[in-house]
Amino acid sequence: MYGIIGKMIAHDGKRNELIAILLEGTTDMPGCLSYIIAKDLADDNVLWITEVWDSKESHEGSLSLESVQQAIANGRPMIAGFGDRFETSPVGGHGLG
Repeated sequence: MYGIIGKMIAHDGKRNELIAILLEGTTDMPGCLSYIIAKDLADDNVLWITEVWDSKESHEGSLSLESVQQAIANGRPMIAGFGDRFETSPVGGHGLG
């Protein structure tokens, strides 16, 4: 398995709109076992995205999907920046079978 945990920073007042775009554009991604978008409780502009994939190749392939490309294009104007990004090797847990 392949995992990513990343911090995304929205422009002021745009976090909820960005969440909606990401939720709509990240369904039906082959090889994606989990894609969780979470609001940071300490910063109203920050999102944490936690992904689990069956492989790194599946993740890389998802970036060329039309729905993902559209989400990137629609969300880009709302993104102020990115913070930490961590690659992981998930070993299991609740929800991953």
